[in-house]
Amino acid sequence: LVTVLHLAYAFVALGFLAIGAAAFGLIEQISALHLLSVGTITAMMIAVMTRATRGHTGRELTASRLTCASYAAIFLCAVIRPLAEVMPDHLAAIYAVAGMLWLGAFGAFLFEYGPMLVLRRRQPAGAA
Repeated sequence: LVTVLHLAYAFVALGFLAIGAAAFGLIEQISALHLLSVGTITAMMIAVMTRATRGHTGRELTASRLTCASYAAIFLCAVIRPLAEVMPDHLAAIYAVAGMLWLGAFGAFLFEYGPMLVLRRRQPAGAA
């Protein structure tokens, strides 16, 4: 769970490098902002939500396969979306794929963590 926060933090540097590249006209500014916002903010947000949900509902602090898939979808979304500026012939498809990855990530979170958030708290092993 902590590794995802570190990966998301790496997108801060990547996002600011991209903003610098946009200042020189090398890439579109909107692509740089997507790297920063989706790669950093959204990834950190979903990482904190998963960690907090697991911790506050008495579950192990380990990421399931579905949670890892959710993380991967967010990072893929962050990387794929800027390709739209480089490959304008595939603009609609790239937007659709990036949007589906973003929705898929949050859909997976809702599917796995929704029940944890609305059902009774599980007692950790060994607790009375």
